[in-house]
Amino acid sequence: MPEHPRQLIASALDALQVRNLVLSIHDPSFPSEPDEDTGRGSPYTRGATRFLEFVRELGFNGIQLGPQGQTSESNASPYDATLFSRNVLNVPLAALTGTEGAGLLPPERLEGIVSSRPVNEGPGPRYRHAFRAQRAALDEAWEALQRERGGGAARPGGREQVRRFEDFARANRDWLLRDALFEALCVEHGQRDWRRWAGRGEAARDAWLLAPAPGEEEACEARGLAVRARHGALFERYAFHQFLVHEAHGQLRERAARGGLKLYGDLQIGFSLEDAWAWQGLFLRTYLMGAPPSRTNPDGQPWNYPVLNPDGFFEPREGHAPEHRAGPVLRFMEARMDKMLAEYDGLRIDHPHGLVCPWVYRADAADPLRAVQQGARLFDSPALADHPGLARYAIATAAQLDVSVPRHADGWVRSLTPEQVRRYSVLIDTIVASSRRHGRQLTDLLGEVLSTQPYPLQRVLAQYGMGRFRVTQKANLKEPSDVYRSENAAPEDWVMVGTHDTPPLWRVSEGWRQSGSIREQADYLAWRLHPEAGGREAFARRLREEPGLLEQAKFADLFASRAQNVSIFFADLLGMTEVYNVPGTVNEENWSLRVPRDYGRDYAEKLTRGAALNLPRVLALALRAGDAAQRPQPLIDALEAAAPGPRP
Repeated sequence: MPEHPRQLIASALDALQVRNLVLSIHDPSFPSEPDEDTGRGSPYTRGATRFLEFVRELGFNGIQLGPQGQTSESNASPYDATLFSRNVLNVPLAALTGTEGAGLLPPERLEGIVSSRPVNEGPGPRYRHAFRAQRAALDEAWEALQRERGGGAARPGGREQVRRFEDFARANRDWLLRDALFEALCVEHGQRDWRRWAGRGEAARDAWLLAPAPGEEEACEARGLAVRARHGALFERYAFHQFLVHEAHGQLRERAARGGLKLYGDLQIGFSLEDAWAWQGLFLRTYLMGAPPSRTNPDGQPWNYPVLNPDGFFEPREGHAPEHRAGPVLRFMEARMDKMLAEYDGLRIDHPHGLVCPWVYRADAADPLRAVQQGARLFDSPALADHPGLARYAIATAAQLDVSVPRHADGWVRSLTPEQVRRYSVLIDTIVASSRRHGRQLTDLLGEVLSTQPYPLQRVLAQYGMGRFRVTQKANLKEPSDVYRSENAAPEDWVMVGTHDTPPLWRVSEGWRQSGSIREQADYLAWRLHPEAGGREAFARRLREEPGLLEQAKFADLFASRAQNVSIFFADLLGMTEVYNVPGTVNEENWSLRVPRDYGRDYAEKLTRGAALNLPRVLALALRAGDAAQRPQPLIDALEAAAPGPRP
């Protein structure tokens, strides 16, 4: 048997037919070394590099990052961040100091940022401090580069860095100009919400500068050129900041590849203010996208995200043209996908129903929550009296609907022809085509299907063999067909005990104990993991009584399923009880949870009492759940011997 724990883990995953074991963690949650900690995490720091090595040594072969776009000072949510520009808060400032050879930033500048962190204040002040300090430091680095370009003392490698920057700026000119133009207009108007921009003369056009009305094209182009001329330094500085963060990401990809770690990006369904402004010509003007009422969110959620206009999917056919050509919406999707798939090995598709059959509500409603509850699906509404305007976009016909169920129900559409499925699949087709162009495997496209999987979405994903998410902490153990139960998982699915939107398992399990539902959980896990009836009751009793054993069994349940893909959120791995994000709420606690600075020591201590994920023990439990005649006993024994903490 292999002796190294990581080799044991790999052998166990192979025996269990688990293809991917992925750690999910967002950028702000990464740890930093004490001398580089600005108050917000980044995947590109030295501390993050050390943490990723720790994760790799545990046996993980992939990292699922969250959206990595630019957030604003007032909104830290990565799901409201930019689609093309990366978050410059991730630039590792230590790499710009003289201590690491770059020399664009004095070491004492970073020392001042680190020492001035408001460590005794809440997450909001900490985030705003990091935001402002990081931006100021990057501006200083830009000024240093400008002095050097103007004839100042040259750094070692400085000329080569300038060349790379200029190459980057040329290669990414389109989105750099677009996003920098928004920043320049924010300066001119004194605020970021472009919907409140007002002005006279040329400035009156700024709110729709990149989506001019007919006859306004030349005037808008002239206004854009004038703004660029007036803010030329801002445009260059913006491009340099983006160059720095893109280089840091490229270096992370190289390190991850050397360590055998895949990097997964997050294809968010929403749009930032910047992108809503820049791409407004692609959106419906009368509807917004939200989440319908569901098991997860019974009241629904008015996301306030724009909806891509189906009229822009294809160019109008002329004469006897044999086929449609990609319209502005599909060209936008192709550009977005090509950039993302050049930067990641796979993608999590956020709320894919929003790409296939989006739930929409009226944009002008006085009460958005009530409006989203009374909304409808864009392509599933051929004859709704309260949404007559949606009929023109309908793909499903009235005869294909089951009007006895709510219109948000998965079974509202009950049948589709292959041609109709192709029409629903247009945006997913773009993702798949880009994945193939970039040599990616379709098994590395993760569809975040939770409690909502409308029939059109089911059909679209099935044609590509794409699975769904099974979040087992949410399983209804009284309902055998429940979508979150692990035994209902298919090989293409992704299974997990929780996500960034759920409480950690260690918090949930305490709730089970307090509510008295621990017996139900223990009996279910004993049934799943103890195939022999003899001794199952005793095993269930141990699950109830032995500290940490039920939680380890809950993890083992993932690996004992048919799913070939397992995802673990970092808080679940480390035995944390704090919540990263509470969906449907806006508060400064969200998006702020970080890996503890002493995570290695803390994790080792928790393993001694079964209070964190003990992967060797979990895999041994999962292997024992298999057919006794084919059970790999030597591997199980080796895993048990390698597992730290209490013995079973």
